[in-house]
Amino acid sequence: MSDRAVFAGVLGALVIAFSAILVDLADVTPATAAFWRCAYALPILGALAWGEHRRHGPRSARERWLAAAAGVLFAVDIMVWHYAIRDVGAGLATVLGNLQVVVVPFLALAVLGEAIPRSILIALPPVCGGVLLVSGALEHGAYGANPARGALLGIATGLAYAAYLLVQRQGSMDLRRPAGALFEMSFVAAVVCLAFGLAIGADDLAPAWPSAGWLITLALTSQVVGWLLITFSLPRLPAALMSIILTIQPIASVGLGAILLGQEPSALQLLGVTFILAGVLSVAVKKRRAPAATAG
Repeated sequence: MSDRAVFAGVLGALVIAFSAILVDLADVTPATAAFWRCAYALPILGALAWGEHRRHGPRSARERWLAAAAGVLFAVDIMVWHYAIRDVGAGLATVLGNLQVVVVPFLALAVLGEAIPRSILIALPPVCGGVLLVSGALEHGAYGANPARGALLGIATGLAYAAYLLVQRQGSMDLRRPAGALFEMSFVAAVVCLAFGLAIGADDLAPAWPSAGWLITLALTSQVVGWLLITFSLPRLPAALMSIILTIQPIASVGLGAILLGQEPSALQLLGVTFILAGVLSVAVKKRRAPAATAG
């Protein structure tokens, strides 16, 4: 296991922790934010991908198809997540979106017929309880414009995020070309987001300043630096360890939302965050320990 890959994964998770904050500051429709975070990143990613192409040759057709599929899933993931940010705030939406650790085994059951580990079944009660608390259904005055709808959108984000990570990991197995995989994925995601924005009649697809400045910052930090680091790490690390690393993002986002945006979730919502993170971490840690136990 590469220490560089672990460091890159941790750094990437910390960088993308600012994503929800920057989306909130941009104050544009979700489709617009999703489109421009990908579009503004394309020139830099394209230059890096061209350099990889010249050194190592073209990517295979299979890798390109996987990148296209990952792009569609990423577009769905970030657009739904951006709607969740509007409803329940940057920090809570990010926590809900990281339910992917619990979702992945169910996708593996449906697609590959793999049995669901006992650790997942044990983690479900605290995770589901945490979602209920974050939704604000048990209290008046919970944080967010529509916490109940935000919780549902957060769950949908987790589903799309889990599928995206599985597909992107498979499409990034050529360790020499992380930028190529990310460029192709981001290009497809931009096209899907633009088509969605045009279909719903989004009236801010050409955002003015300072919204454009926040979106450029989002693209350069999260989409280029953050996801390039994560794409570098994905095929080099066990999936369980990567799951642990990615939980840094929601923990940091809750704190950043409170510090930078003054978002103050209620005590019950913060308790829900604790339940969700406890369940997510228990799954990741148990999955990480399982191979070690069988290896000796």
